[in-house]
Amino acid sequence: MVLGSSAAHTPSRAIWIGIAAGVGAGALWGLVFVVPQLTPGLSSVDLTAGRFVSFGLMATLMMVLGRRSHSLPTWSQAATALGMSLLGATGYYLLLAEAISAAGSEVPTLIVGTIPIWVMLLGKPLGLKWSALLPGLVLTAAGLLLMMQASLAHALVLPQHGADFWWGVLLAVVAMVSWTVFALLNALWLKRHPQVSAAQWTNWMGMATGVGALVLWLIAGSEPKELLAQENIGLAAMACVATGVGSGWAGSMLWNLASRRLSVSLAGQLIVSETLFGLFYAFVWQGDWPTLAQWLAVLLFTLGTLASIRAHR
Repeated sequence: MVLGSSAAHTPSRAIWIGIAAGVGAGALWGLVFVVPQLTPGLSSVDLTAGRFVSFGLMATLMMVLGRRSHSLPTWSQAATALGMSLLGATGYYLLLAEAISAAGSEVPTLIVGTIPIWVMLLGKPLGLKWSALLPGLVLTAAGLLLMMQASLAHALVLPQHGADFWWGVLLAVVAMVSWTVFALLNALWLKRHPQVSAAQWTNWMGMATGVGALVLWLIAGSEPKELLAQENIGLAAMACVATGVGSGWAGSMLWNLASRRLSVSLAGQLIVSETLFGLFYAFVWQGDWPTLAQWLAVLLFTLGTLASIRAHR
């Protein structure tokens, strides 16, 4: 009788643990939005490379400390981890940075901001009806559009779009596809390899990401002399370590835990928490209150998440 009761409650408990992990990942990822404001003299490539190298070093350290329970990946697993890191980290960022450089920040941000919608649509469980998923989708889409109204308004009044602008738009679309594919494949891989723990997979990916970030810095980063000449080099180093260990390693750990316990569509819904926490941190840092439209967008995000949780239960 006791065993039956425990089994009946296990799925619900697993879902709530996954939801908490997904929201926690969003809270850590949101830190990335304010870190550039703390390090104005550092280029986006240097900051991101520093973050991912810190992620790789942390993952390597955890592998060494947990060598009794953490085995090294096979060649196939290592190749998969490297490919995933390119899709969801270094490759994704490089595409987005180039898109912003060519087309400005507004339109690429709008395009990449649709990732939760695509993950929800493409990751829908077979047994879940579209009618059940629709309320969460509509509320989330409305929140995204409302939050990005300034970007939309600016995009509509842009002068003639040259080749650089449309090249930037194309790169932003590829970046959006890259992270969407990463979210889908990462969740699928974790579910197909239950023998690999979320911690082990995070550390393998972290090591692969660190290698990719080092290559990115060697290709597009600043010279060491330029970095050491920065007035805020100490703060920049702390920001890289904080985002590498927090947003990188811990955030990935929580996201992998959520991806293992939740359907892809529900995990995708939780990605909006990154936007919410990023806005919250920005408001705290700048000392500003959200506008009425932003408060309404937050409400729509929250309602969309609750609707999606209810549909998946």
